[in-house]
Amino acid sequence: MNPTSPDLFATLRPRLFGIAYRMLGVRADAEDVLQDAWLRWSRQDLAALQSAEAWLVTVVTRLAIDRLRALKAEREAYVGWWLPEPLVELQGDNADSGGIHHNTPESAAELAGELSVAFLYVLERLGPEERAAFLLRQVFDYDYPEIAAHLGKTEAACRQTVHRASERVQQARTRFDVPRKVHHQLLQRFMQAAHSGDRNAIEALLSEDAQLIGDGGGKVAAFPQPLVGRFRIAMLYWAQHRRLGAQLVYRMALINGEPGLLHYANGRLDSVQAFVTDGERIVAIHAVRNPDKLTRVPAVLDEHWRQRSDGF
Repeated sequence: MNPTSPDLFATLRPRLFGIAYRMLGVRADAEDVLQDAWLRWSRQDLAALQSAEAWLVTVVTRLAIDRLRALKAEREAYVGWWLPEPLVELQGDNADSGGIHHNTPESAAELAGELSVAFLYVLERLGPEERAAFLLRQVFDYDYPEIAAHLGKTEAACRQTVHRASERVQQARTRFDVPRKVHHQLLQRFMQAAHSGDRNAIEALLSEDAQLIGDGGGKVAAFPQPLVGRFRIAMLYWAQHRRLGAQLVYRMALINGEPGLLHYANGRLDSVQAFVTDGERIVAIHAVRNPDKLTRVPAVLDEHWRQRSDGF
């Protein structure tokens, strides 16, 4: 097969997108990187290529590193807490068995492996090259000689970089291995409690030191500091119910591959909420409210979902 053909690039695109999105946390930036990679790919002399995948992974990784460096100042000046743009898939009628209406072009591959909002939030602590080395090793399972080739560094330097990055991620991240069905059932109970405004039921589903991080980007209201404690978080959901009543709607969805909620107010999308749970309680909520990061999510509830008995 001609290595510069669109078919081969399309075959490799999910993996390339997965690298770029995990590096940058914003779909448009990841797509720009892939577009730049495609332009270089289309001009490449295929006689000089030993491995099409290796060449493309190297190009995408280095382009993503350069773009992340350029975005550093912008993110440092960001108003409030920066969370990644969520990748949303709408759940179908048979959510427990994985029935999903795919809302993303590379859904199967981009939702494979480490992709949660909480994970990408932690990765913001890493420098661009640290992030790339860590992802290539821990998420995409490349060997150190391959990582060294992709980054243009020695194998020893890459080992040190991955080790350092792994320690930083481990210190900042609490990880739980929770079955998808358990996660889904817990969120269903939380959704029901939030919709009914049952403050006690909401609080009972949260860990004592649960925290909520909101990203408004300076464009909509969000807490300047994480909201910590189950009572304070339960009060927030209770107050929303008191204010909006029947205009408050929650909808189950997959957020970056994990069960989460879409929050609608007056028929309009207000936030995408990703949850971390230990299997019994919710320990963290990441709520993306910045409207610029919600443009790819359905903004208006259609009649089908308004009438669903489990749509709340």
